[in-house]
Amino acid sequence: MCLAVPARVVELLPGEEAMVDMGGVRRRISVALVEGIEVGDYVVVHVGYALSRLDPEEAERTLALFAEMGEAGGVA
Repeated sequence: MCLAVPARVVELLPGEEAMVDMGGVRRRISVALVEGIEVGDYVVVHVGYALSRLDPEEAERTLALFAEMGEAGGVA
């Protein structure tokens, strides 16, 4: 199963890359597929690539659902 997750951009890096925060974990990703990314934006990340920008409210709802699933033991 493939999973794309929301992440918040915390730093723009050279070479069409960015540092994102994924629930307290920071990862370097490529933003080459999405134009106009800025620090503070939420993006949908899959295998190290930002696929699209995400509305902040939608990102927060999705992250809350992931947290709830984790608390219930639903995330393996």
